[in-house]
Amino acid sequence: MNGSLRIPRDMLAEFDRLQQQLRGAFPRAYSAGSIRATARDFPAINIGSTPDTIEIVVFAPGIDPKSVELSIDKGLLILAGERRNDQPEGNNRVIVYAQERVAGQFRRVVSLPEDADPSRVNATYRDGFLRVSVGKRESSKPRRIEVQS
Repeated sequence: MNGSLRIPRDMLAEFDRLQQQLRGAFPRAYSAGSIRATARDFPAINIGSTPDTIEIVVFAPGIDPKSVELSIDKGLLILAGERRNDQPEGNNRVIVYAQERVAGQFRRVVSLPEDADPSRVNATYRDGFLRVSVGKRESSKPRRIEVQS
């Protein structure tokens, strides 16, 4: 042996494929509690909360908001859609040799906290940001109880 390690070029693509399969099989392990993202994860997501809501900001420039599918099922917020390639079709004169902007279908799954109320969701899209606000259940909010004497 000559001591050099040869890694096939498609090995990293295989690792990406395996990671996608794991995300599909274990969506809760790859979402909200600790956002784990790689350069291939699109769109990027920030999650925070206020006393009354859970706030999710999705960085999604270049996406038609009408093509975004947003749903909540069993405590999971599911965001799916497609970002089209910005290369004009039929333009054979341009040969792309580097491309950093991700195009294609995407699906992100965010695990919501137990106090999220799936009946109180508001979503807006503006300037490339999809903002999703999920209300918290009234029963989860602290309340003061008067002691009778």
